[in-house]
Amino acid sequence: MSTHTLSRKQIAELQKDLDVIRDEVMSSLGARDAAHIRSMVKIARGSAIAGRGLLAFGFDPISFVLGVAALAHAKILENMEIGHNVLHGQYDWMNDPKLNSQDYDWDNVCDSGMWKHFHNYEHHTYTNILGKDRDYGYTILRLSPEQKWHPLYLLNPIANAVLALAFEWGVGGHDVQAERYFKGEMSFAQMQQRAKPFRRKIRKQLIKDYVLFPLLSFWNAPRVLLGNFLANLIRNLWAYTIIFCGHFPEGTKVFREEDCQNETRGDWYVRQMIGSANIKGSRWFHIMSGHLSHQIEHHLFPDMPAARYAEIAPKVEAVCRKYGLPYNNASIWRQYGTVLGKVLRHALPSSPAALKPATSGA
Repeated sequence: MSTHTLSRKQIAELQKDLDVIRDEVMSSLGARDAAHIRSMVKIARGSAIAGRGLLAFGFDPISFVLGVAALAHAKILENMEIGHNVLHGQYDWMNDPKLNSQDYDWDNVCDSGMWKHFHNYEHHTYTNILGKDRDYGYTILRLSPEQKWHPLYLLNPIANAVLALAFEWGVGGHDVQAERYFKGEMSFAQMQQRAKPFRRKIRKQLIKDYVLFPLLSFWNAPRVLLGNFLANLIRNLWAYTIIFCGHFPEGTKVFREEDCQNETRGDWYVRQMIGSANIKGSRWFHIMSGHLSHQIEHHLFPDMPAARYAEIAPKVEAVCRKYGLPYNNASIWRQYGTVLGKVLRHALPSSPAALKPATSGA
């Protein structure tokens, strides 16, 4: 069965099947889910303390390497498994003010309020709809022949490398929407106003990692400064890789605005499934990815505690098989390899492919 020929009846049945999966999990949330996220918080804090301690009080190269590794581990865990998932409201039901999506402030330069607007709302509502989902290519990369080519896209490989190294900064500044200023759609004053939360968060993060902790270590300040920089760099590269492998590998679909008008929830489900990809790995790999290695499940159920994705993945895959939809699941090497292929291939001009409605049928 083609991904483009589901009937309205089939889409309605698919919606019911996925709603059952969601309802079963959401009705069973409880102690084990709370224990999981609280244990993740404890592990991240312990790793951060160990990392900062090794950097501040150590002198030898081994303690430096271990300190950087521990701090990078803490930042990855806090951003991916804790911060991202808490900000989606996955643990609001716990009524724990420290794990509430309205108040949580994570350890990177992206303001949480801006994140919830452009990610939770824009990206998860308009996933892969060209012209609506600003996360598709992050406004600087061409990753599909359906995107109009411009000579600036010849810099695709360079832009991709810069984005990977400075991923928190790219994400942090995403909702400033500077591209609208350069297109003449927004004044400089308006752009500055939009950037205020981003500037506040930058100041807070820079003071913490590059002023406060180095100064507290006195003579070891240069070592701490470098260690914090490397930990942030490792976190950026990891987050970039996981997110790109879940969104842009070969086989993920893009959509036109007109194809997605008057969508039902079933149509939206189909778009999430064929526009996303999973990454195979171990339990700890899934935790360190924030369970975004189950990107298909996350796009279907963004407010479901992510630790549950692994248990529902076989059920979601079975739904895909039932309706003839692809379930894109491969190793990180395969997924990222095809992402790089897209970055390189679409840097060059190409004829736009004709997009067909992805969920329409007889």
